Amino acid sequence: MLIVSGIPVSSGVAIGKAYILAHALNEVEPYLISEQNILNEIKRFNQAIKQLKSELLNLKKELKKNRMNEFGSFIDIQLAIINDPKISKNPLGIIKKSKQNAEWALKVQMEEIITKFNSIENSYIRERKNDVYQVCETLIKYLIGHESKQLSNDKNRIIVAHDISPADALKFKNSNNIAFVTDIGGTTSHTAILAKSINIPSVVGTQNAKNLISNGDNLIVDGDHGCVIINPTDEVINEYRLKQNLYELESKKLLNLQKLTSKTIDKVPVNLYVNIEDTNNIESVILNNTKGVGLFRTEFIFMDKHRMLDENEQFIIYKNLTKALPNKTITIRTLDSGGDKVIEHMPNTNQNPALGLRAIRFCLAEPDVFITQIKALLRAAHYGDIRILIPMLSSDNELRQVKLLIQRAKDILTSERKKFNPKTLVGGMIEVPAAAIDAESFANQLDFLSIGTNDLIQYTLAVDRTDDAVSHLYDSSHPALLKLIKGVIDAGTKAGIEVSLCGEMAGDPKLTKLLIGLGLTNFSMHPSSLLKVKKVILESEFSKVKSKAKKILNTHDKIEIENLINNLNN
Repeated sequence: MLIVSGIPVSSGVAIGKAYILAHALNEVEPYLISEQNILNEIKRFNQAIKQLKSELLNLKKELKKNRMNEFGSFIDIQLAIINDPKISKNPLGIIKKSKQNAEWALKVQMEEIITKFNSIENSYIRERKNDVYQVCETLIKYLIGHESKQLSNDKNRIIVAHDISPADALKFKNSNNIAFVTDIGGTTSHTAILAKSINIPSVVGTQNAKNLISNGDNLIVDGDHGCVIINPTDEVINEYRLKQNLYELESKKLLNLQKLTSKTIDKVPVNLYVNIEDTNNIESVILNNTKGVGLFRTEFIFMDKHRMLDENEQFIIYKNLTKALPNKTITIRTLDSGGDKVIEHMPNTNQNPALGLRAIRFCLAEPDVFITQIKALLRAAHYGDIRILIPMLSSDNELRQVKLLIQRAKDILTSERKKFNPKTLVGGMIEVPAAAIDAESFANQLDFLSIGTNDLIQYTLAVDRTDDAVSHLYDSSHPALLKLIKGVIDAGTKAGIEVSLCGEMAGDPKLTKLLIGLGLTNFSMHPSSLLKVKKVILESEFSKVKSKAKKILNTHDKIEIENLINNLNN
Protein backbone atom coordinates (compact mmCIF):
# COMPACT_ATOMS: atom_id res chain seq x y z
CA MET A 1 0.00 0.00 0.00
CA LEU A 2 1.25 3.45 -0.93
CA ILE A 3 -0.25 6.88 -0.21
CA VAL A 4 0.26 9.82 -2.57
CA SER A 5 -0.66 13.34 -1.45
CA GLY A 6 -2.01 16.12 -3.60
CA ILE A 7 -4.45 19.01 -3.55
CA PRO A 8 -8.10 18.19 -2.71
CA VAL A 9 -10.37 19.98 -5.19
CA SER A 10 -13.65 18.06 -5.17
CA SER A 11 -14.94 16.26 -2.10
CA GLY A 12 -16.09 12.69 -1.74
CA VAL A 13 -14.60 9.20 -1.76
CA ALA A 14 -14.04 7.01 -4.82
CA ILE A 15 -12.93 3.36 -4.80
CA GLY A 16 -12.04 1.77 -8.12
CA LYS A 17 -9.50 0.68 -10.72
CA ALA A 18 -6.84 2.95 -12.19
CA TYR A 19 -7.03 3.86 -15.86
CA ILE A 20 -3.85 5.58 -17.06
CA LEU A 21 -4.20 8.16 -19.82
CA ALA A 22 -1.24 8.02 -22.19
CA HIS A 23 1.07 11.03 -22.25
CA ALA A 24 1.29 11.38 -26.03
CA LEU A 25 4.00 14.05 -26.03
CA ASN A 26 6.47 11.57 -24.56
CA GLU A 27 5.94 9.22 -27.51
CA VAL A 28 6.79 11.74 -30.25
CA GLU A 29 9.97 11.05 -32.21
CA PRO A 30 11.23 12.95 -35.27
CA TYR A 31 11.59 11.27 -38.64
CA LEU A 32 12.31 12.62 -42.11
CA ILE A 33 9.59 13.07 -44.75
CA SER A 34 10.49 12.70 -48.41
CA GLU A 35 9.88 15.70 -50.69
CA GLN A 36 6.98 13.99 -52.45
CA ASN A 37 5.25 13.21 -49.12
CA ILE A 38 5.37 16.72 -47.62
CA LEU A 39 1.93 17.62 -49.00
CA ASN A 40 0.48 14.44 -47.47
CA GLU A 41 2.07 15.34 -44.12
CA ILE A 42 0.51 18.81 -44.29
CA LYS A 43 -2.86 17.22 -45.07
CA ARG A 44 -2.43 14.90 -42.10
CA PHE A 45 -1.77 17.87 -39.81
CA ASN A 46 -4.72 19.86 -41.18
CA GLN A 47 -6.97 16.85 -40.73
CA ALA A 48 -6.00 16.65 -37.03
CA ILE A 49 -6.84 20.35 -36.60
CA LYS A 50 -10.18 19.82 -38.36
CA GLN A 51 -10.95 16.74 -36.27
CA LEU A 52 -10.29 18.47 -32.94
CA LYS A 53 -12.34 21.53 -33.96
CA SER A 54 -15.23 19.30 -34.96
CA GLU A 55 -15.06 17.35 -31.70
CA LEU A 56 -15.03 20.50 -29.59
CA LEU A 57 -17.91 22.09 -31.50
CA ASN A 58 -19.96 18.89 -31.14
CA LEU A 59 -19.16 18.80 -27.43
CA LYS A 60 -20.30 22.40 -27.10
CA LYS A 61 -23.61 21.54 -28.81
CA GLU A 62 -24.05 18.60 -26.44
CA LEU A 63 -23.42 20.87 -23.45
CA LYS A 64 -26.06 23.29 -24.70
CA LYS A 65 -28.50 20.43 -25.28
CA ASN A 66 -27.95 19.18 -21.72
CA ARG A 67 -28.26 22.70 -20.26
CA MET A 68 -24.60 22.75 -19.24
CA ASN A 69 -23.66 25.97 -21.04
CA GLU A 70 -21.66 27.15 -18.04
CA PHE A 71 -18.85 24.86 -19.23
CA GLY A 72 -18.84 26.28 -22.75
CA SER A 73 -16.17 28.85 -21.90
CA PHE A 74 -13.62 26.07 -21.38
CA ILE A 75 -14.31 24.82 -24.89
CA ASP A 76 -14.16 28.37 -26.29
CA ILE A 77 -10.66 28.85 -24.88
CA GLN A 78 -9.43 25.69 -26.60
CA LEU A 79 -11.09 26.66 -29.88
CA ALA A 80 -9.38 30.06 -29.71
CA ILE A 81 -6.01 28.35 -29.25
CA ILE A 82 -6.59 26.01 -32.22
CA ASN A 83 -7.50 29.01 -34.39
CA ASP A 84 -4.32 30.83 -33.43
CA PRO A 85 -1.86 30.73 -36.40
CA LYS A 86 0.94 29.82 -33.99
CA ILE A 87 -0.77 26.46 -33.56
CA SER A 88 -2.69 25.98 -36.82
CA LYS A 89 -0.17 27.46 -39.32
CA ASN A 90 3.37 27.72 -37.94
CA PRO A 91 3.94 23.93 -37.73
CA LEU A 92 3.29 23.74 -41.50
CA GLY A 93 6.35 25.92 -42.06
CA ILE A 94 8.42 23.61 -39.86
CA ILE A 95 7.23 20.56 -41.85
CA LYS A 96 8.23 22.21 -45.15
CA LYS A 97 11.55 23.59 -43.94
CA SER A 98 12.86 20.68 -41.85
CA LYS A 99 11.06 17.90 -43.80
CA GLN A 100 10.03 16.31 -40.51
CA ASN A 101 6.81 14.64 -39.37
CA ALA A 102 3.75 16.68 -38.34
CA GLU A 103 3.64 15.62 -34.67
CA TRP A 104 7.31 16.56 -34.23
CA ALA A 105 6.72 19.93 -35.91
CA LEU A 106 3.81 20.62 -33.56
CA LYS A 107 5.87 19.61 -30.53
CA VAL A 108 8.72 21.93 -31.58
CA GLN A 109 6.27 24.81 -32.03
CA MET A 110 4.56 24.06 -28.71
CA GLU A 111 7.88 24.04 -26.83
CA GLU A 112 8.74 27.43 -28.33
CA ILE A 113 5.41 28.84 -27.11
CA ILE A 114 5.78 27.23 -23.67
CA THR A 115 9.30 28.69 -23.31
CA LYS A 116 7.89 32.17 -23.82
CA PHE A 117 5.20 31.53 -21.23
CA ASN A 118 7.77 30.24 -18.73
CA SER A 119 9.66 33.53 -18.89
CA ILE A 120 6.62 35.35 -17.48
CA GLU A 121 6.10 34.75 -13.75
CA ASN A 122 2.33 35.08 -13.54
CA SER A 123 -0.41 32.66 -12.53
CA TYR A 124 -2.86 33.69 -15.23
CA ILE A 125 -0.31 33.32 -18.00
CA ARG A 126 0.77 29.95 -16.63
CA GLU A 127 -2.83 28.75 -16.79
CA ARG A 128 -2.93 29.76 -20.45
CA LYS A 129 0.28 27.75 -20.97
CA ASN A 130 -1.52 24.67 -19.68
CA ASP A 131 -4.33 25.27 -22.17
CA VAL A 132 -1.83 25.36 -25.06
CA TYR A 133 -0.21 22.19 -23.72
CA GLN A 134 -3.57 20.38 -23.54
CA VAL A 135 -4.55 21.36 -27.10
CA CYS A 136 -1.21 20.18 -28.51
CA GLU A 137 -1.36 16.95 -26.50
CA THR A 138 -4.79 16.17 -28.01
CA LEU A 139 -3.66 16.99 -31.56
CA ILE A 140 -0.64 14.74 -31.16
CA LYS A 141 -2.90 11.93 -29.91
CA TYR A 142 -4.85 12.25 -33.15
CA LEU A 143 -1.65 12.26 -35.22
CA ILE A 144 -0.19 9.15 -33.60
CA GLY A 145 -3.51 7.29 -33.52
CA HIS A 146 -4.36 7.35 -29.80
CA GLU A 147 -7.79 8.78 -30.45
CA SER A 148 -8.94 5.44 -31.85
CA LYS A 149 -8.29 3.69 -28.56
CA GLN A 150 -11.59 3.62 -26.74
CA LEU A 151 -11.82 3.61 -22.98
CA SER A 152 -12.79 0.25 -21.55
CA ASN A 153 -16.32 -0.33 -20.28
CA ASP A 154 -15.10 -1.22 -16.80
CA LYS A 155 -17.17 0.34 -14.04
CA ASN A 156 -15.67 2.35 -11.17
CA ARG A 157 -12.78 3.60 -13.28
CA ILE A 158 -10.46 6.26 -11.86
CA ILE A 159 -8.71 8.38 -14.49
CA VAL A 160 -5.02 9.00 -13.75
CA ALA A 161 -3.18 11.45 -15.99
CA HIS A 162 -0.43 14.03 -16.14
CA ASP A 163 -3.24 16.51 -16.81
CA ILE A 164 -6.82 16.36 -18.10
CA SER A 165 -8.11 18.86 -20.63
CA PRO A 166 -11.52 20.47 -20.03
CA ALA A 167 -12.83 18.73 -23.14
CA ASP A 168 -11.68 15.32 -21.87
CA ALA A 169 -13.09 15.98 -18.40
CA LEU A 170 -16.49 16.79 -19.90
CA LYS A 171 -16.37 13.71 -22.16
CA PHE A 172 -15.49 11.52 -19.19
CA LYS A 173 -18.42 12.85 -17.17
CA ASN A 174 -20.95 10.52 -18.78
CA SER A 175 -18.62 7.52 -18.85
CA ASN A 176 -17.88 5.03 -16.09
CA ASN A 177 -15.39 7.36 -14.42
CA ILE A 178 -15.78 8.08 -10.74
CA ALA A 179 -12.69 10.19 -9.95
CA PHE A 180 -9.77 12.16 -11.43
CA VAL A 181 -6.14 12.13 -10.31
CA THR A 182 -3.55 14.37 -12.01
CA ASP A 183 0.13 15.15 -11.59
CA ILE A 184 -0.28 18.87 -12.13
CA GLY A 185 -2.94 21.50 -11.43
CA GLY A 186 -4.24 23.48 -8.48
CA THR A 187 -7.48 24.64 -6.94
CA THR A 188 -8.12 27.02 -9.86
CA SER A 189 -7.19 24.64 -12.67
CA HIS A 190 -9.87 23.72 -15.20
CA THR A 191 -9.86 20.11 -14.01
CA ALA A 192 -10.52 21.26 -10.45
CA ILE A 193 -13.36 23.60 -11.43
CA LEU A 194 -15.02 20.99 -13.63
CA ALA A 195 -14.61 18.17 -11.11
CA LYS A 196 -16.30 20.27 -8.45
CA SER A 197 -19.08 21.25 -10.85
CA ILE A 198 -19.87 17.67 -11.87
CA ASN A 199 -19.34 16.30 -8.35
CA ILE A 200 -16.50 13.90 -9.10
CA PRO A 201 -13.99 13.33 -6.24
CA SER A 202 -10.63 14.61 -7.44
CA VAL A 203 -7.06 15.15 -6.32
CA VAL A 204 -4.67 17.24 -8.43
CA GLY A 205 -1.05 18.36 -8.16
CA THR A 206 0.24 14.96 -6.97
CA GLN A 207 3.50 15.50 -8.93
CA ASN A 208 4.18 11.83 -9.69
CA ALA A 209 1.02 9.73 -9.23
CA LYS A 210 1.05 8.72 -12.90
CA ASN A 211 4.54 7.18 -12.49
CA LEU A 212 3.60 5.34 -9.30
CA ILE A 213 0.27 3.94 -10.47
CA SER A 214 -0.19 1.16 -13.02
CA ASN A 215 -3.26 0.33 -15.12
CA GLY A 216 -5.67 -1.78 -13.07
CA ASP A 217 -4.25 -0.85 -9.66
CA ASN A 218 -6.85 -0.64 -6.91
CA LEU A 219 -7.20 3.00 -5.85
CA ILE A 220 -8.96 5.03 -3.21
CA VAL A 221 -9.34 8.75 -3.94
CA ASP A 222 -10.07 10.85 -0.88
CA GLY A 223 -11.29 14.17 -2.31
CA ASP A 224 -11.66 15.72 1.15
CA HIS A 225 -8.11 15.19 2.38
CA GLY A 226 -6.26 15.19 -0.95
CA CYS A 227 -4.78 11.70 -0.84
CA VAL A 228 -4.69 8.75 -3.23
CA ILE A 229 -4.18 5.27 -1.73
CA ILE A 230 -2.59 2.79 -4.14
CA ASN A 231 -3.47 -0.91 -3.67
CA PRO A 232 -4.98 -0.47 -0.19
CA THR A 233 -5.44 -3.36 2.22
CA ASP A 234 -8.89 -4.90 2.68
CA GLU A 235 -9.10 -3.22 6.09
CA VAL A 236 -8.49 0.24 4.56
CA ILE A 237 -10.98 -0.45 1.74
CA ASN A 238 -13.67 -1.40 4.28
CA GLU A 239 -12.91 1.75 6.29
CA TYR A 240 -13.31 3.92 3.19
CA ARG A 241 -16.45 2.11 2.05
CA LEU A 242 -17.97 3.14 5.36
CA LYS A 243 -16.84 6.75 4.75
CA GLN A 244 -18.26 6.56 1.23
CA ASN A 245 -21.64 5.35 2.49
CA LEU A 246 -21.72 8.07 5.14
CA TYR A 247 -20.85 10.71 2.55
CA GLU A 248 -23.63 9.54 0.21
CA LEU A 249 -26.10 9.45 3.10
CA GLU A 250 -25.08 12.96 4.13
CA SER A 251 -25.48 14.21 0.54
CA LYS A 252 -29.04 12.87 0.44
CA LYS A 253 -29.80 14.47 3.82
CA LEU A 254 -28.60 17.83 2.51
CA LEU A 255 -31.41 17.83 -0.07
CA ASN A 256 -33.85 18.21 2.81
CA LEU A 257 -32.35 21.65 3.48
CA GLN A 258 -33.16 23.08 0.05
CA LYS A 259 -36.35 24.87 1.01
CA LEU A 260 -35.29 25.92 4.51
CA THR A 261 -34.57 29.58 5.23
CA SER A 262 -30.90 30.22 5.90
CA LYS A 263 -30.48 31.54 9.46
CA THR A 264 -28.49 30.74 12.58
CA ILE A 265 -29.85 29.01 15.70
CA ASP A 266 -30.35 32.45 17.31
CA LYS A 267 -32.37 33.63 14.27
CA VAL A 268 -29.72 35.78 12.56
CA PRO A 269 -30.50 35.73 8.79
CA VAL A 270 -27.59 34.71 6.55
CA ASN A 271 -28.29 35.30 2.87
CA LEU A 272 -27.05 32.79 0.28
CA TYR A 273 -26.45 33.71 -3.35
CA VAL A 274 -25.12 31.80 -6.36
CA ASN A 275 -22.15 32.58 -8.64
CA ILE A 276 -23.01 31.91 -12.31
CA GLU A 277 -21.73 32.84 -15.76
CA ASP A 278 -24.52 31.59 -17.96
CA THR A 279 -28.24 32.22 -18.26
CA ASN A 280 -28.91 28.46 -18.47
CA ASN A 281 -27.33 27.74 -15.09
CA ILE A 282 -29.98 29.27 -12.84
CA GLU A 283 -32.03 26.33 -11.57
CA SER A 284 -29.93 26.13 -8.39
CA VAL A 285 -30.93 29.71 -7.53
CA ILE A 286 -34.58 28.64 -7.26
CA LEU A 287 -34.16 25.05 -6.05
CA ASN A 288 -32.08 26.02 -3.03
CA ASN A 289 -34.23 28.96 -1.89
CA THR A 290 -31.40 31.48 -2.34
CA LYS A 291 -31.71 35.27 -2.41
CA GLY A 292 -30.55 35.30 -6.02
CA VAL A 293 -27.36 35.69 -8.04
CA GLY A 294 -24.46 37.18 -6.09
CA LEU A 295 -22.10 37.22 -9.07
CA PHE A 296 -22.94 36.99 -12.76
CA ARG A 297 -19.68 37.03 -14.74
CA THR A 298 -20.45 38.89 -17.97
CA GLU A 299 -17.07 38.25 -19.63
CA PHE A 300 -18.11 34.69 -20.43
CA ILE A 301 -20.93 35.84 -22.71
CA PHE A 302 -18.29 37.54 -24.89
CA MET A 303 -15.75 34.72 -25.00
CA ASP A 304 -17.03 32.87 -28.04
CA LYS A 305 -17.83 36.00 -30.05
CA HIS A 306 -15.71 37.57 -32.77
CA ARG A 307 -17.07 41.05 -32.04
CA MET A 308 -18.40 43.07 -29.14
CA LEU A 309 -22.04 42.45 -28.30
CA ASP A 310 -24.02 45.61 -28.94
CA GLU A 311 -26.32 47.24 -26.39
CA ASN A 312 -29.49 45.45 -27.46
CA GLU A 313 -27.85 42.01 -27.53
CA GLN A 314 -26.58 42.52 -23.99
CA PHE A 315 -29.90 44.02 -22.85
CA ILE A 316 -31.79 40.90 -24.01
CA ILE A 317 -29.41 38.61 -22.08
CA TYR A 318 -29.73 40.62 -18.86
CA LYS A 319 -33.50 41.09 -19.24
CA ASN A 320 -33.93 37.33 -19.74
CA LEU A 321 -32.20 36.82 -16.41
CA THR A 322 -34.86 38.93 -14.68
CA LYS A 323 -37.60 36.93 -16.43
CA ALA A 324 -36.06 33.64 -15.32
CA LEU A 325 -35.53 34.88 -11.75
CA PRO A 326 -38.48 37.08 -10.79
CA ASN A 327 -38.27 38.53 -7.27
CA LYS A 328 -34.59 37.56 -7.02
CA THR A 329 -31.63 39.93 -6.67
CA ILE A 330 -29.20 39.65 -9.59
CA THR A 331 -25.74 41.15 -9.13
CA ILE A 332 -24.03 41.55 -12.50
CA ARG A 333 -20.30 42.23 -12.67
CA THR A 334 -19.18 44.49 -15.48
CA LEU A 335 -16.70 43.16 -18.00
CA ASP A 336 -13.63 41.64 -16.35
CA SER A 337 -11.55 41.11 -19.47
CA GLY A 338 -7.85 40.45 -19.08
CA GLY A 339 -5.98 38.28 -16.59
CA ASP A 340 -7.16 34.68 -17.05
CA LYS A 341 -10.20 35.73 -19.06
CA VAL A 342 -8.81 36.40 -22.52
CA ILE A 343 -11.48 37.55 -24.97
CA GLU A 344 -10.33 36.97 -28.52
CA HIS A 345 -11.31 40.30 -30.09
CA MET A 346 -10.11 42.47 -27.19
CA PRO A 347 -6.53 43.65 -26.65
CA ASN A 348 -4.55 41.72 -24.03
CA THR A 349 -0.92 42.48 -24.64
CA ASN A 350 0.21 42.90 -21.03
CA GLN A 351 3.18 40.84 -19.96
CA ASN A 352 1.59 40.64 -16.51
CA PRO A 353 -2.19 40.73 -17.07
CA ALA A 354 -3.13 40.11 -13.42
CA LEU A 355 -1.56 43.46 -12.59
CA GLY A 356 -2.18 45.15 -15.92
CA LEU A 357 -5.01 46.53 -18.02
CA ARG A 358 -7.87 44.35 -16.83
CA ALA A 359 -11.36 44.65 -15.32
CA ILE A 360 -12.36 48.28 -14.59
CA ARG A 361 -8.96 49.51 -15.81
CA PHE A 362 -9.72 48.09 -19.24
CA CYS A 363 -13.24 49.54 -19.18
CA LEU A 364 -12.00 53.01 -18.26
CA ALA A 365 -9.47 52.79 -21.08
CA GLU A 366 -12.30 51.76 -23.44
CA PRO A 367 -15.21 53.96 -22.25
CA ASP A 368 -17.42 53.12 -25.24
CA VAL A 369 -17.32 49.43 -24.28
CA PHE A 370 -18.18 50.30 -20.68
CA ILE A 371 -20.99 52.76 -21.48
CA THR A 372 -22.57 50.24 -23.88
CA GLN A 373 -22.67 47.61 -21.14
CA ILE A 374 -23.91 50.05 -18.48
CA LYS A 375 -26.74 51.21 -20.76
CA ALA A 376 -27.83 47.59 -21.30
CA LEU A 377 -27.71 46.89 -17.55
CA LEU A 378 -29.66 50.03 -16.63
CA ARG A 379 -32.35 49.15 -19.18
CA ALA A 380 -32.61 45.57 -17.90
CA ALA A 381 -32.83 46.87 -14.32
CA HIS A 382 -36.18 48.43 -15.28
CA TYR A 383 -37.57 44.87 -15.40
CA GLY A 384 -36.05 43.35 -12.27
CA ASP A 385 -33.75 43.70 -9.27
CA ILE A 386 -30.43 44.05 -11.11
CA ARG A 387 -27.40 45.48 -9.32
CA ILE A 388 -24.17 46.55 -11.03
CA LEU A 389 -20.83 45.36 -9.61
CA ILE A 390 -17.57 47.08 -10.59
CA PRO A 391 -14.50 44.76 -10.45
CA MET A 392 -10.97 45.53 -9.25
CA LEU A 393 -11.46 49.05 -7.93
CA SER A 394 -8.34 50.37 -6.25
CA SER A 395 -8.73 54.14 -5.82
CA ASP A 396 -11.20 56.99 -5.35
CA ASN A 397 -10.09 58.42 -8.67
CA GLU A 398 -11.20 55.25 -10.51
CA LEU A 399 -14.54 55.32 -8.70
CA ARG A 400 -15.11 58.97 -9.67
CA GLN A 401 -14.46 58.08 -13.33
CA VAL A 402 -16.85 55.11 -13.08
CA LYS A 403 -19.60 57.31 -11.65
CA LEU A 404 -19.13 59.91 -14.40
CA LEU A 405 -19.45 57.23 -17.08
CA ILE A 406 -22.54 55.72 -15.43
CA GLN A 407 -24.11 59.18 -15.33
CA ARG A 408 -23.16 59.63 -18.99
CA ALA A 409 -24.95 56.35 -19.80
CA LYS A 410 -28.06 57.56 -17.95
CA ASP A 411 -28.01 60.89 -19.83
CA ILE A 412 -27.80 59.09 -23.18
CA LEU A 413 -30.69 56.76 -22.28
CA THR A 414 -32.76 59.75 -21.21
CA SER A 415 -32.08 61.55 -24.50
CA GLU A 416 -32.94 58.34 -26.40
CA ARG A 417 -36.16 58.05 -24.40
CA LYS A 418 -35.43 54.46 -23.41
CA LYS A 419 -36.85 52.96 -20.22
CA PHE A 420 -34.26 52.34 -17.51
CA ASN A 421 -33.93 52.29 -13.73
CA PRO A 422 -32.10 55.47 -12.66
CA LYS A 423 -31.84 54.15 -9.09
CA THR A 424 -29.98 50.95 -9.99
CA LEU A 425 -27.61 50.05 -7.14
CA VAL A 426 -23.89 50.17 -7.92
CA GLY A 427 -21.36 48.25 -5.83
CA GLY A 428 -17.63 47.63 -5.82
CA MET A 429 -15.63 44.43 -5.73
CA ILE A 430 -13.00 44.54 -3.01
CA GLU A 431 -10.22 42.31 -4.33
CA VAL A 432 -7.21 44.65 -4.25
CA PRO A 433 -5.51 45.19 -0.84
CA ALA A 434 -5.56 48.98 -1.37
CA ALA A 435 -9.36 48.88 -1.65
CA ALA A 436 -9.68 46.66 1.43
CA ILE A 437 -7.49 48.98 3.49
CA ASP A 438 -9.47 52.02 2.30
CA ALA A 439 -12.82 50.22 2.52
CA GLU A 440 -14.49 53.01 4.52
CA SER A 441 -14.06 55.44 1.64
CA PHE A 442 -15.57 52.97 -0.85
CA ALA A 443 -18.39 52.06 1.54
CA ASN A 444 -19.37 55.73 1.82
CA GLN A 445 -19.60 56.12 -1.97
CA LEU A 446 -21.16 52.83 -3.07
CA ASP A 447 -24.44 51.01 -2.48
CA PHE A 448 -22.85 47.66 -1.55
CA LEU A 449 -19.49 45.89 -1.40
CA SER A 450 -18.50 42.39 -2.53
CA ILE A 451 -15.26 40.81 -1.31
CA GLY A 452 -13.47 38.82 -4.03
CA THR A 453 -11.20 36.63 -1.94
CA ASN A 454 -9.55 34.67 -4.78
CA ASP A 455 -7.57 37.71 -5.96
CA LEU A 456 -7.47 39.37 -2.55
CA ILE A 457 -5.56 36.40 -1.10
CA GLN A 458 -3.22 36.22 -4.09
CA TYR A 459 -2.43 39.93 -4.06
CA THR A 460 -2.18 40.23 -0.25
CA LEU A 461 0.17 37.26 0.20
CA ALA A 462 2.05 37.70 -3.12
CA VAL A 463 1.36 34.03 -3.89
CA ASP A 464 0.83 32.52 -7.32
CA ARG A 465 -1.93 30.05 -6.46
CA THR A 466 -1.24 27.85 -9.51
CA ASP A 467 2.48 27.48 -8.79
CA ASP A 468 3.04 24.19 -6.98
CA ALA A 469 6.26 25.54 -5.44
CA VAL A 470 4.40 28.22 -3.44
CA SER A 471 0.77 27.04 -3.45
CA HIS A 472 1.11 25.97 0.20
CA LEU A 473 1.47 29.68 1.04
CA TYR A 474 -1.96 30.45 -0.44
CA ASP A 475 -3.71 30.64 2.92
CA SER A 476 -7.36 31.63 3.28
CA SER A 477 -7.00 31.85 7.07
CA HIS A 478 -3.87 34.04 7.09
CA PRO A 479 -4.21 36.61 9.92
CA ALA A 480 -3.54 39.56 7.57
CA LEU A 481 -6.30 38.40 5.22
CA LEU A 482 -8.79 37.89 8.06
CA LYS A 483 -8.09 41.41 9.31
CA LEU A 484 -8.71 42.83 5.81
CA ILE A 485 -12.00 40.93 5.51
CA LYS A 486 -13.09 42.09 8.98
CA GLY A 487 -12.19 45.68 8.08
CA VAL A 488 -14.33 45.58 4.93
CA ILE A 489 -17.29 44.07 6.81
CA ASP A 490 -17.00 46.71 9.55
CA ALA A 491 -16.75 49.51 6.96
CA GLY A 492 -19.96 48.30 5.31
CA THR A 493 -21.76 47.99 8.64
CA LYS A 494 -20.70 51.51 9.63
CA ALA A 495 -21.95 52.92 6.31
CA GLY A 496 -25.18 50.91 6.52
CA ILE A 497 -24.61 48.96 3.30
CA GLU A 498 -24.56 45.25 2.46
CA VAL A 499 -21.24 43.39 2.29
CA SER A 500 -21.04 40.00 0.60
CA LEU A 501 -18.20 37.57 -0.08
CA CYS A 502 -18.06 35.79 -3.45
CA GLY A 503 -14.67 34.03 -3.61
CA GLU A 504 -13.90 30.35 -3.00
CA MET A 505 -13.87 31.06 0.75
CA ALA A 506 -17.63 31.59 0.67
CA GLY A 507 -18.18 28.01 -0.45
CA ASP A 508 -15.81 26.40 2.08
CA PRO A 509 -17.95 25.05 4.96
CA LYS A 510 -14.88 24.87 7.20
CA LEU A 511 -14.73 28.68 7.12
CA THR A 512 -18.46 29.44 7.35
CA LYS A 513 -18.65 29.84 11.13
CA LEU A 514 -15.50 31.97 11.16
CA LEU A 515 -16.90 34.31 8.51
CA ILE A 516 -20.25 34.59 10.32
CA GLY A 517 -18.31 35.37 13.49
CA LEU A 518 -16.51 38.17 11.63
CA GLY A 519 -19.93 39.64 10.85
CA LEU A 520 -20.51 38.35 7.31
CA THR A 521 -24.18 37.65 6.54
CA ASN A 522 -24.09 37.44 2.72
CA PHE A 523 -22.36 34.53 0.97
CA SER A 524 -22.19 33.91 -2.80
CA MET A 525 -20.76 30.64 -4.08
CA HIS A 526 -20.75 27.87 -6.66
CA PRO A 527 -24.09 25.97 -6.59
CA SER A 528 -22.38 22.73 -5.50
CA SER A 529 -21.40 24.30 -2.15
CA LEU A 530 -24.77 25.82 -1.22
CA LEU A 531 -26.28 23.05 0.87
CA LYS A 532 -23.05 22.20 2.71
CA VAL A 533 -22.71 25.85 3.74
CA LYS A 534 -26.41 26.15 4.62
CA LYS A 535 -26.08 23.15 6.94
CA VAL A 536 -23.28 24.86 8.87
CA ILE A 537 -25.27 28.12 9.07
CA LEU A 538 -28.29 26.30 10.53
CA GLU A 539 -26.00 24.72 13.17
CA SER A 540 -24.30 28.02 14.09
CA GLU A 541 -25.07 30.32 16.99
CA PHE A 542 -24.03 33.86 16.11
CA SER A 543 -23.33 35.02 19.67
CA LYS A 544 -20.94 32.10 20.26
CA VAL A 545 -19.08 32.14 16.93
CA LYS A 546 -18.60 35.92 17.23
CA SER A 547 -16.54 35.63 20.43
CA LYS A 548 -14.49 32.73 19.06
CA ALA A 549 -13.85 34.55 15.77
CA LYS A 550 -12.54 37.53 17.76
CA LYS A 551 -9.98 35.25 19.41
CA ILE A 552 -8.91 33.89 16.01
CA LEU A 553 -8.60 37.46 14.70
CA ASN A 554 -6.11 38.24 17.48
CA THR A 555 -3.99 35.14 16.80
CA HIS A 556 -0.93 35.16 14.54
CA ASP A 557 0.39 31.59 14.60
CA LYS A 558 -0.83 29.48 11.64
CA ILE A 559 -1.10 26.22 13.59
CA GLU A 560 -2.90 27.90 16.48
CA ILE A 561 -5.35 29.52 14.03
CA GLU A 562 -6.04 26.12 12.44
CA ASN A 563 -6.64 24.59 15.88
CA LEU A 564 -8.99 27.42 16.84
CA ILE A 565 -10.95 27.03 13.57
CA ASN A 566 -11.23 23.28 14.19
CA ASN A 567 -12.45 24.00 17.71
CA LEU A 568 -14.96 26.52 16.34
CA ASN A 569 -16.35 23.90 13.95
CA ASN A 570 -16.58 21.19 16.58
